[in-house]
Amino acid sequence: MKQCRDLKVAAVEYPATDHVLLKLESTDSPLPAIRAGQFVEVKVEGSPHTFLRRPISVNYVDTDNRQLWLLIHAVGEGTRRLMQLVPGDMLNVLMPLGNGFSTPTPGESVLLVGGGVGTAPLLEYGHQLLQAGATPIFLLGGRTADSILQLHEFEAMGQVFVTTEDGSMGARGFVTDSPLLAHIVDESSTAGDCRPAKANLRISTCGPTPMMRAVARWASSHGIECEVSLENMMACGLGACLCCVEPTVRGHVCICTEGPVFNIKDLTWQI
Repeated sequence: MKQCRDLKVAAVEYPATDHVLLKLESTDSPLPAIRAGQFVEVKVEGSPHTFLRRPISVNYVDTDNRQLWLLIHAVGEGTRRLMQLVPGDMLNVLMPLGNGFSTPTPGESVLLVGGGVGTAPLLEYGHQLLQAGATPIFLLGGRTADSILQLHEFEAMGQVFVTTEDGSMGARGFVTDSPLLAHIVDESSTAGDCRPAKANLRISTCGPTPMMRAVARWASSHGIECEVSLENMMACGLGACLCCVEPTVRGHVCICTEGPVFNIKDLTWQI
């Protein structure tokens, strides 16, 4: 059920330049049930030129402490204003919105591929996979080592593979250049190898559209199920403004209500 709540800023962290991690706390009641991949719309106060709410992916839900984490990249006036929040401030949040990643099942392996701040929803998904008895494997990409966010949190949940465009961390290149992907389709891999096997794997990815398209092409070419979290501009989050319309095999749909997560088979991408 959607709720519009005032949440207290419990902590503010700056994991990288132009990025802020807001840990928001519900002081009066538990948070609603939130699926990984869903998002929230936050109201930006104190910005005279920011009239609409800003959509932010759910980074993590700490149910014990009633905290909702939002990892934000400051790219415009609204998100830059959010970087100025301090502990004790209140933030109005409409939540949860959209449809999230597939419900995990015990025993399955899921490769979570993220680029830049697109890794944000994968943190919560990793936790939900573990809780369901599934195995998350993370493939994180960025331009430099500084753009690999929340690395320690991902490492606490499972295997992490990293690529950077400049080679400053992990393998050099894009996520699709990772040796991990070559291993997955290598039929000569030994049974004792701890890395994922193609036969027991699906992929979930979030990040820049070119990255997700490349991952989708790779998955499709190897017969691996893949879902993507689209990042179309979403103004209202309720399907009213039609800003986020995306063509699909079922016709044009609003990303904010039908997504943001889609199986690549439902999209019209030429993969």
